Amino acid sequence: GGQLLESGGGSVQTGGSLRLTCAASGSVLTQGCMSWFRQPPGKEREWVANIDSAGNTEYAPSVKGRFTIAKDTFPTTLNLEMNSLKPEDTATYYCAASTKWNCVMPASRTGPYFTWFGQGTQVTVSS
Repeated sequence: GGQLLESGGGSVQTGGSLRLTCAASGSVLTQGCMSWFRQPPGKEREWVANIDSAGNTEYAPSVKGRFTIAKDTFPTTLNLEMNSLKPEDTATYYCAASTKWNCVMPASRTGPYFTWFGQGTQVTVSS
């Protein structure tokens, strides 16, 4: 099997920054589409950002310009740099990996597109 393990969550004030890291191990395919999702308290999981094998990225409108998704190859980690954080960014953040390469189709912004999900890391932004 394989797993994804997130780290780097925490509590910050409005305007602060955090860097999330997701480490892949075992049979997780990291050459395909990889993503960050988040689930705010009491709400459904929502897509945050995607990155494909060529390094092309896409972002949800709510985070574009503030968040940056990136991938390191050796070791394989998926990162999310979060700046200018707002209270509405408070959520549990999950990384995900897909067996599919296409990272721009609408389906690539939904949970079922991804085979592996991490356990999540909590981000809390206070006003």
